[in-house]
Amino acid sequence: YWPQVSTRIAGRLSQEAKLTDFKDISPGRNMQFIPYVESRTFRSLDTRDPAQPRFDSASFQGKAGLDAKFVFLDSLVLDATINPDFAQVESDEPQNTVNQRFAVFFPEKRPFFMENSNFFEAPLVAIAQLQMRLVFTRQIADPTFGVRLTGKRGPWNLGFLVADDRSPGLIVPNSDPSYGQRAHFAIGRVSHDLGEQSSIGGMFTDREFNGTFNRVGGLDGTFRLNQNWTAQYRGYMSSTLDSTGYSFGQHNEGVLVGTGRRFTFDLQYLDITPHFRTEAGFLQRADQRSLNEYGHFYWRPEGKYLIQHGPEENGTQLWGTHGTTLQQLISGDYVFGFRRNIIFAPVYWYESDVLRPVDFPASPGFPGLTSNKQMAQQGGGIVFRGSPWRAFNWSTRIFHNGVVVIVPAPGQLPYTGNETAVNQTIGIKPFGRLQIDNTYILERVTNGIVHHAVVNSNIFRSKWNYQFTREFSLRLIAQYNGLLANQSYSSLQTTKNMNFDVLFTYLLHPGTAIYVGYNSNLENVDPDLCLRLAGSTQCDPKGPGLLRTRDQLTNDGRQLFVKISYLFRR
Repeated sequence: YWPQVSTRIAGRLSQEAKLTDFKDISPGRNMQFIPYVESRTFRSLDTRDPAQPRFDSASFQGKAGLDAKFVFLDSLVLDATINPDFAQVESDEPQNTVNQRFAVFFPEKRPFFMENSNFFEAPLVAIAQLQMRLVFTRQIADPTFGVRLTGKRGPWNLGFLVADDRSPGLIVPNSDPSYGQRAHFAIGRVSHDLGEQSSIGGMFTDREFNGTFNRVGGLDGTFRLNQNWTAQYRGYMSSTLDSTGYSFGQHNEGVLVGTGRRFTFDLQYLDITPHFRTEAGFLQRADQRSLNEYGHFYWRPEGKYLIQHGPEENGTQLWGTHGTTLQQLISGDYVFGFRRNIIFAPVYWYESDVLRPVDFPASPGFPGLTSNKQMAQQGGGIVFRGSPWRAFNWSTRIFHNGVVVIVPAPGQLPYTGNETAVNQTIGIKPFGRLQIDNTYILERVTNGIVHHAVVNSNIFRSKWNYQFTREFSLRLIAQYNGLLANQSYSSLQTTKNMNFDVLFTYLLHPGTAIYVGYNSNLENVDPDLCLRLAGSTQCDPKGPGLLRTRDQLTNDGRQLFVKISYLFRR
């Protein structure tokens, strides 16, 4: 590489050189427009009213929209979209969502929201912790329009976004007062560079829906202390009005990160009040004061086979804002790094959790906790991954440990179980034009006392990409999700789902393309959907709602679409 990049210095971009002496470069186009038209036929299962499931379908449905881009002063970009469509975007990579107490993060994949997204968030510098995101554009699920202004003028960085979202008014039955209503988002961030890789900034987000609102604002600062160490502070306040009334919350976070050739250290302090909310962002857990720490140190013998080895450790001490210790976590592993990018690490950890009555209140069928309940678990496993050749890579993660079962059967309280978790990925490139990526995820939980199965979840996913020519490509995704639930110990239902997704793409150049896609979904639902009233096609309102079969799979959704877009530049 030129210039030389050293692992003793944090970051790569900070070590790059400046390229100068460009001459006679033609200016870029200042305006571009990408109109599109789309037609589709579909059939889908409508469960907005759980007591009255039904099929919805259309033999033909047309749609059109426009993306536009305007460049001002060579550094400010105004993007606008009207009736955007993201049919060609691939489905999410699978993750385990079974028996998860807090939200699972799925990254944004839609091009309009990914472009220039760094202007809307302070740098997320923590290495081992999932930091709160004040802007998580997947909350804007189904927009009809969006306008974004981003850019840089001298030391100032600007990002503004306005959009609506019709999904809150479409996921409820027609009889709901919110039916047809839209949420509206307004997001803004301004930051000022301070020397190299340091900055201060201000942020504001607003989501409003049907007379309610959630507004969040605050300041942040990221400071490069030297070539190895970075410090950050983020402080925000939220103001929320919903059906329960008005609430106010605060979020304060401090992070210290150090990286070098042999070491990494990451220390995070969080103080989040119980009523802090960010409906335009992503937050896993409020009501906490916590210290989270990660560190590793590697020796680097640079031998014939072994390149590096050393310990890693991770710790969390989390309290409620009233002082109760809610979680303690200590984990450690020893990493062996070999040539050909092969890593092997045995892992061990101990965790203690406290559930409070506010965490598991009484609800229909569930008694709820009346006092704090502490549960401790320990476990271990291995991480084994590598990419020894350009045409092959894999990652294996296998763990066995204790776990808190937070989906107990009706009449039961949360209890401690045993968990076996496997996450296996394999990537193969048998020849230049074909890429195959396979994923398998296992989540098995057993009752810790009687050792009977509680849930058994299996996810298989295979994605094939074939590039026929520079312009023409094919993407095929097949995914199976199977959840076997023992309702003697769990409130979950057994579900089985098989999904096939095919996309043909003719991409002349970015913006000018033809997409032809087909998606088909099979699920273990009864073809009749529900128990019918005698002599009627209506579902019995006193019935159990959507009926499921044990093994039979029914096609409950399919779609065929054709989308054409064309790029105009001026």
